[in-house]
Amino acid sequence: MQKTQKKLIAAAAALSIGFGIVPAANAMHIAEGYLPPTHCIVWGVICLPFLLAGFFSLQNTVKKNRRALTLIAISGAFIFVISSLKIPSIAASCSHMTGTGLGAILFGPLAVSILGLIVLLFQALLLAHGGLTTLGANCFSMAIAGPLVTFLLYTLLKKCKVNKKVNIFIAAAVGDLFTYCVTALQLALSHPSEVGGAGASFGKFLAVFAPTQIPLAVIEGILTVVIVIAMESFATKELRSIGFIKEETK
Repeated sequence: MQKTQKKLIAAAAALSIGFGIVPAANAMHIAEGYLPPTHCIVWGVICLPFLLAGFFSLQNTVKKNRRALTLIAISGAFIFVISSLKIPSIAASCSHMTGTGLGAILFGPLAVSILGLIVLLFQALLLAHGGLTTLGANCFSMAIAGPLVTFLLYTLLKKCKVNKKVNIFIAAAVGDLFTYCVTALQLALSHPSEVGGAGASFGKFLAVFAPTQIPLAVIEGILTVVIVIAMESFATKELRSIGFIKEETK
């Protein structure tokens, strides 16, 4: 590993520690006690096949290409850093960026499920962000649903010959927004409105999230593009080894 790459990872780790220890009034993600036990179990069960597939995906990636470890580490650090920057939104959750778009674009959505789970588990255990009972729900929204949309959109726009940086921006921003659509749905199913049921609650939760989450999604898209530009300068060989900059080498 080159010195510049080590410095980049060390800087990301330092930022993650700095942002992670900042006290918050509300827990990020969905906090403990906001979902019924049955919902917690169901979301956890839904996550299991994705996590199993994600483990094998990461394992195969590392076996085939040891250079990918550097990119995996950077992707994981990026998730932790920007998902620790939070803005209070409602009592049950906070608005924050997800950071999962970078890993989804580089390695696919399955691999990101493991990275996201590690981040969520660390935050729940050591930083009191999120919760253990709501781990499955948070994992599905942030580490599975969002990355899946990011990957599908990135792949589609790539086939349409959209500029790479524009593509990355759109995919990362939309993936972030979709994460919060899923979070709003999870909260709505758990707390249906007396008038209109879960559908009405879903609209209310989306309305509450929108003022903070839309600008955060735009910022995440920009940050993801910036990180990719930096990686193209400092981790060119690694990106080439996974085929990400194949077009530039022709």
